[in-house]
Amino acid sequence: MRFLTKLLLPGCLAAATAWPARVFAQRIDTLTVKTGGDTVHSPISPRRAFFYSFMLPGYSQSVLGRYKSATAFLLVEGISIAMIRESGADKREARRIANDTTILSYVDQTGVAGTITAPPTFNDGYIRTRGAHVEDWVALLVANHLFAGADAFVAANLWDVPSHISLRMTPNRTTVGASFKW
Repeated sequence: MRFLTKLLLPGCLAAATAWPARVFAQRIDTLTVKTGGDTVHSPISPRRAFFYSFMLPGYSQSVLGRYKSATAFLLVEGISIAMIRESGADKREARRIANDTTILSYVDQTGVAGTITAPPTFNDGYIRTRGAHVEDWVALLVANHLFAGADAFVAANLWDVPSHISLRMTPNRTTVGASFKW
């Protein structure tokens, strides 16, 4: 019996003192303190931010709280896609009517009945120009994806750096100032 009391009594006392007594007049503390130094991690890793914004421009910017940048990248994305479709339709139309002729008159200058036609207005140069428009919009779309990914990568690395940017205009000049706290 002595053995059991020597073993069980300290264990029961330890369990009773470790169990928190709840006082109903107090509120439960909801603050969680993370220890481990003064480093703060971004909500998304820089590598993941690059990948997500490369795939869907503006996504990582919205996760990082940069809503104006996200809106700008989405706006460029939408305009680029719409213009690729529009330029592609123009190119298809130019190809379709490349060999069409335009009838100018059914009577020639001497008064004899005959068809006078003009050469096609959409030649190969015009079709190549329309194709170049499509390529330009595709290049802007690809550049938007790359810039969005790069911007998200930098924003994820510097997301907790406080900055203050100011613009001061005087009658003689305009001054832009920036201050960063490390």
